[in-house]
Amino acid sequence: MDWHSLNLSVGFKSGVIPRSESKQSLHIIIAKEGFLHKKGDRHWRPVNKTEMHWLDLETHSEHYLGHIDNISIYAHDIHSAPKNHEEYEFKSLWQLLNELDQSVFYLLGRAQQIVDWNRNHRFCGKCGVRTVASEFDRSRKCTTCKEAFYPRLSPSIIVLVHRGDDILLAKNVNSRGNFYSTLAGFVEPGETIEEAVHREVMEEVGIRIKNLKYFSSQPWPFPNSLMLGFHAEYDSGNLILQPEEIADAQWFHYTKLPNTPNQIAISGWLIADFIERMSQST
Repeated sequence: MDWHSLNLSVGFKSGVIPRSESKQSLHIIIAKEGFLHKKGDRHWRPVNKTEMHWLDLETHSEHYLGHIDNISIYAHDIHSAPKNHEEYEFKSLWQLLNELDQSVFYLLGRAQQIVDWNRNHRFCGKCGVRTVASEFDRSRKCTTCKEAFYPRLSPSIIVLVHRGDDILLAKNVNSRGNFYSTLAGFVEPGETIEEAVHREVMEEVGIRIKNLKYFSSQPWPFPNSLMLGFHAEYDSGNLILQPEEIADAQWFHYTKLPNTPNQIAISGWLIADFIERMSQST
């Protein structure tokens, strides 16, 4: 079985209940330090059934993610490093970001979010009693007050604002590395997605926008966002930065951009889409 020959973007089928007919399996090992990675391997891969047995891991929880080509895929939350730890290391999803294909990134993001959800809901947030995993769906349930806890997503917006040939890019105060990106923020209770876009732009850079157009969405597991992407036109106002969020923001001509996110992130897609459309119009 060659992991790198599997086409996850086409063949992966998500699921909750393991398939009894699956004879082979792949295992994503997750600790607090990140994903188990074999030293020397150029690209990350899960461990197979034989390696899983040989590693002799102390597993806190096991989660069936789905299957591909009748191969079951599991995520495992482990307490400690494997006994043969000198051959392995742990890498965070951030560290692996530039090494992964899009489909592998989504699979690891799914695994990370499910493991985090399971870790964070071992006890009922309502009465404090220990919860138990459901046998029928992706939930943990309280045996006393019957409250159910499902994996939760936080809807977020991300928007590329343009003014003629220029696009507005900002550097977040907490950004990893020296790069500029599109504006983003979380949707608040009681507001629509569109209202969130207008509010976030006004709060972060002090301008008004118009002609909002939906572009695409992306699951973003840092830690559990669903990014909803938009294009928008500048309407009015001067740049007034929110110092708690934005270190710098500038208008850049689309042919003279600073360091920007790569194409695994929806911010990179938005920028590339604008550049392509502007190039075709000239």
